[in-house]
Amino acid sequence: MHAQHPVRIVVRTRLQTSGGIIVSVIDHSGVHCATAALRASSTTDSKGNLVTMRLTRFTVRPRLPEALEPLTRIAKNLAWTWDSELRDVLRDVDPRTFDASGGNPVAALSNVSPGRLSELAADAIFVARVESAATHLDALVASGSAFETRTDVPDCVAYFSPEFGIGAALPQYSGGLGVLAGDHLKAASDLGLSLVGIGLFYREGYFRQLLTAAGRQMEQYPDLDPELLPMSPVNDADGAPMRISIDLPQGTLTAGIWRVDVGRIPLYLLDSDVPENPPELRTVTDRLYGGDREQRLLQEILLGIGGVKLVTALALKPDVFHSNEGHAGFMGVERIRMLVEDHGLSVSAAFEVVRAGTVFTTHTPVPAGIDRFHNDLIHRYFGSGGLASPLEMDRFMALGSEPDGDGSHFNMAMMGIRLAGRVNGVSELHGQVSREMFAGLWPGFAPEDIPIQHVTNGVHAETWVGPEMDQIYRNHLGAGYGAQGHGWHALSDLPDDEVWAARQRGRLRMVEEIRARVSSTWRERGMRGAQLGWIGGVLDPNALTIGFARRVPTYKRLTLMIRDPERLTALLNDPTRPLQIVIAGKAHPADEEGKRLIAELASFAAQPEVRQRIVFLPDYDMALARALVTGVDVWLNNPLRPFEACGTSGMKASLNGALNLSILDGWWNELYDGKNGWAIPSADDSTMPADERDDLESGALLDLLEGVVVPRFYDRPDGLPRGWLAMVRHTLAVTGPQLLATRMVRDYVDDLYAPAASLSATLRGSKYRPATDLASWKQRVRELWHEVRVVDIHAVHEGQVAGERMPISATLELGGLAPEDVVVEALYGRPEDHALLDRAVLELQPSGAGGGRTAAFSGELTLPAGPLGLTVRVMPRHPNLGHAADMRLVVNA
Repeated sequence: MHAQHPVRIVVRTRLQTSGGIIVSVIDHSGVHCATAALRASSTTDSKGNLVTMRLTRFTVRPRLPEALEPLTRIAKNLAWTWDSELRDVLRDVDPRTFDASGGNPVAALSNVSPGRLSELAADAIFVARVESAATHLDALVASGSAFETRTDVPDCVAYFSPEFGIGAALPQYSGGLGVLAGDHLKAASDLGLSLVGIGLFYREGYFRQLLTAAGRQMEQYPDLDPELLPMSPVNDADGAPMRISIDLPQGTLTAGIWRVDVGRIPLYLLDSDVPENPPELRTVTDRLYGGDREQRLLQEILLGIGGVKLVTALALKPDVFHSNEGHAGFMGVERIRMLVEDHGLSVSAAFEVVRAGTVFTTHTPVPAGIDRFHNDLIHRYFGSGGLASPLEMDRFMALGSEPDGDGSHFNMAMMGIRLAGRVNGVSELHGQVSREMFAGLWPGFAPEDIPIQHVTNGVHAETWVGPEMDQIYRNHLGAGYGAQGHGWHALSDLPDDEVWAARQRGRLRMVEEIRARVSSTWRERGMRGAQLGWIGGVLDPNALTIGFARRVPTYKRLTLMIRDPERLTALLNDPTRPLQIVIAGKAHPADEEGKRLIAELASFAAQPEVRQRIVFLPDYDMALARALVTGVDVWLNNPLRPFEACGTSGMKASLNGALNLSILDGWWNELYDGKNGWAIPSADDSTMPADERDDLESGALLDLLEGVVVPRFYDRPDGLPRGWLAMVRHTLAVTGPQLLATRMVRDYVDDLYAPAASLSATLRGSKYRPATDLASWKQRVRELWHEVRVVDIHAVHEGQVAGERMPISATLELGGLAPEDVVVEALYGRPEDHALLDRAVLELQPSGAGGGRTAAFSGELTLPAGPLGLTVRVMPRHPNLGHAADMRLVVNA
């Protein structure tokens, strides 16, 4: 910024957590060019008296020379988080400044000296790199779609999530849910899927984790200046800042909008910290998962209801609305309101339209992980003509009712499921667990018939693969390897020496970064000078290294590895076959048990006899996660089965050539094949005392380490661990392509988005007449369903043998329903304890009237060998039902 240009000072009056205010400096053209922090600071005078001073600190953004102007656009598109050409040119502007900014190029560019910029502008080679990078970004954004030959793919998917983990430079995530959302957006960009992200902007993000000298977690919240983050404010058609508003009992909640570009995917974040709001509403979005229950409810109102209002303001017309967990569940209520008020639909018809085009993904296998709000709080915001309108309050409250609850709380997951036509878990086992957990919503249905599917999570390869393996993938699979699910079998033939050299380099890079982090951590914990001398020997770059990093709820069992500390210590200090462990993880600020576990682990790791072989690293974020998954040899996961929904950190490690050592839970339960790692035996007995189970599984873990894992790593008959490398190559070639986020997004398109878009289009056709007809038909079926029953089942068994056909018929009373209103199925299999094992299903066809108000249905089944059990069930049938269990009605014989 040159002195002759006038500036104006704009004061954002919101007080920051750390005290003071933020001042923005705007140049003559209205462009933000500086940020100042006005802080209250104190010192003492010569007599020891406290003197308070107000310090004003300015960060003035330099005006980029014309030749370097494309850098601003490159920095504002988070494609640089996975594209090395873009990232490298941004970092090379000023590597020290880039690293000091935490890898945030927008902030880094604001701190580069004018002299350095002039130097680069005169450097023809660097200017050519900038131009090449800008062209590369343009090509990435404009490239074709992997779905362009398909006609069933949605024109637009609106993806709602409470958090998005795109990169450490934009700290709007707490853990796996947000990182998964970020990888979903990146994979959609790679594939050219038309998708838009909707979330919230948290001014203080999630907390930074500090450790006391005793290893106790402390939380520190950052002050984030959005002007120094890779995002931009959104304006309306008149050039004014875009706003959406929601009427609340205490006044109007207004939100501004930020746009984040993720390759070719736009992510929009709603921000309550705007001047139009009173002080108590400006802080609605101050912290991710912060505040009391009312603040959490307000955040979810803004995400769901405000998110739909934003989609409308942006003139987007999504075919599919995807709710990533239940936090955005109110989006369905707002969509119903709009359909009723703007298109004249009945509430019931609007409900059908909304359900048809909604996908709900559940990420938790434990009821405690679901947001619930007391009914009194819900009534305050949604009752008496409030946000529930035009739904009657009883109907609205029924959306969040808990089938097995006491009626006192509103359950966001229950609402999400009831408002979604398609529901999925995030791994095969998690789908099974979810069907059992939510079985109360489908009374009379066996768990295997509950329509909760699964799409196993994946990870964005280019984001999470380190430079060593990235080069191998590029050499053998080509650029863009993360978007291709074919050709990976060629990695089976990788030379052992090439793989081993890459793994060695990756481990060394990780060890060097960890030593720097350990030094910083112990300085924060009070060590100085000679006390830090031992840090130079922390971790051996050639030793077998295990990684363990994740959130720290109790079911993930952070301390399982140290239940037998003497045995573990012997493994760590083995003089010829040493083992070392790097650990990271955050506990929720309100989770005192999680904090206790961190303190226990940190205390063990601080002991002089092991502190160079086991390290707990605080402040787990995406940057630290990438350092670990790209450098460790083994990824450890020991949750209490089956409470791990997926566990994508192990996927990231696998793509870097690490082997997994894990309880058979989450994704590992379906992809473990005996050649890509090891399965820790688990005692799946719910009646076993927790301590006894932990002791058994901790012992099994140490048995594997002592007897299998460590010997395999150090078995090197000719200097290379041939057996170990065979497992690595198998992991890359066979498991690798199944771990990709692009595979995950393709599965979402095929199994959820495409059918949801198709049914949604059908119900919206002919001015919503099909939706109105479906709603009327459902009402009639519900009124008459109590009259439906199975009168008789007749199976003609005349000594047939296996493989022969056996006629079967059923007589039903249908009351006022017609045969075409129902589907009748024969279920058969091996009988055991009132259940059918190895069950098969045969649809029976109408075969004429049975007399009076009855109808007959019949068919022929092919007889299996052995004992045979048989029953019949009846469900509603309509061409516009998403599935047979859509209405949650069934009559079992």
